[in-house]
Amino acid sequence: MSRSIDLLKHRYLKNIKENPELFVGIELEYPVTNLEGDATDVEVIKHLFRYLVSALNLAVEKVDDFGNPIQLVDPVSQDAILFEVSYTTIEFAFGKAETIQEVENRFNNYMDVTQKKLAESNHAIVGCGIHPNWDKNKNCPVAYPRYQMLMDYLNLSRNVTESDLHHFPEYGAFICGSQVQLDVSKSNYLRVINAFTQIEAVKAYLFANSEFSGEDWDTKISRDIFWEESMHGIYPENVGVNARLFKDEDDFFDYLDYSAIFTAERDEQTYYFYPIQARDYLSTPEIQAFSLNGDVVSIYPQEKDFETHRSYQYQDLTTRGTVEFRSVCTQPLDRTFASAAFHLGLLVNLDKLEAYLETAPFFKEFGRDYKFLRRQFSKKNLIAEEKTAIIEFSTDLLLLAEEGLEMRNKQEMTYLQALKEELGI
Repeated sequence: MSRSIDLLKHRYLKNIKENPELFVGIELEYPVTNLEGDATDVEVIKHLFRYLVSALNLAVEKVDDFGNPIQLVDPVSQDAILFEVSYTTIEFAFGKAETIQEVENRFNNYMDVTQKKLAESNHAIVGCGIHPNWDKNKNCPVAYPRYQMLMDYLNLSRNVTESDLHHFPEYGAFICGSQVQLDVSKSNYLRVINAFTQIEAVKAYLFANSEFSGEDWDTKISRDIFWEESMHGIYPENVGVNARLFKDEDDFFDYLDYSAIFTAERDEQTYYFYPIQARDYLSTPEIQAFSLNGDVVSIYPQEKDFETHRSYQYQDLTTRGTVEFRSVCTQPLDRTFASAAFHLGLLVNLDKLEAYLETAPFFKEFGRDYKFLRRQFSKKNLIAEEKTAIIEFSTDLLLLAEEGLEMRNKQEMTYLQALKEELGI
């Protein structure tokens, strides 16, 4: 086995338990908009964070280069409220919970306080996957090394000639997603990743919420294009829907070995560089890297650089013993937890989900190119046959998710109601 795979296995398998208790982890990213239609006033948002410290009894966990709080944490629940890449996007990252209701109750509390404060300055959090005023905002990173590095790295796309990369490297400042993390075990994590890879077409249909006004893209999920046709997608294994289902653990880590490393720390300084696949990283003799102030330096690969490895697959094995599902746009506020309930129900009902997917009529009609299916069924207009098929597929999965939630017996089925009504169930 190669050393790179050794290091990846250590990073991603060390915290997976044999029989974990199932907790729910939810992260919600939101644009903050100026209700007058102008650019978001970042001073309003910075002031909001200072206000939340006392209003919600939170501790300041991180500050930016100018001493502004940028990450707040609740010492009891471990919930965090933070800026996500830019000062115009707020993320609520919840500590692990036993039920969705627990998260919803805390979320409603945070939102009540936050929205009231923002309203004083005619601003508000909105349930959109793209910042509605993306073209008026400055789209600058938070003054913090990780975010500055990320934006600088994405900006390298301007130097990549003869490529199909889009022209919006600042997209990290204005796209917003709804992520859920669920505990997996050593025996089921690959099953979970494979099963959920197969249903990306349905997730595209049910949860699309990021049409983009800046280009004539025929998709309701511009987030996919932003991710896949950026520096993150130089190597297709690094981002998006997995290209294939995995036969076993070795097959999965062989795939992960093709994902990218693009950042490293030396002497407490953050550097970034053109992406190098994990499998080639340690044998690269010298790397031309960039510091955050624009200096070009030579660095040499070290094994410790794998400790900050991150890939961006839509079914992402994390270092916390969870699978993170990251392909859903931020949802309208009246269906904030529909996506979490959908994933949770299907995970609990995994046996039946796998059995259904083996013979699902949808695949007989449209094949099993999962990357293609996600893009196809996020289009703005589907032909009649496509619409009929995706509604049937979505309905079957929604009923399986509802059955899984009923098996949990924690009264979480109500979160699926909006989706059921949309599908006419």
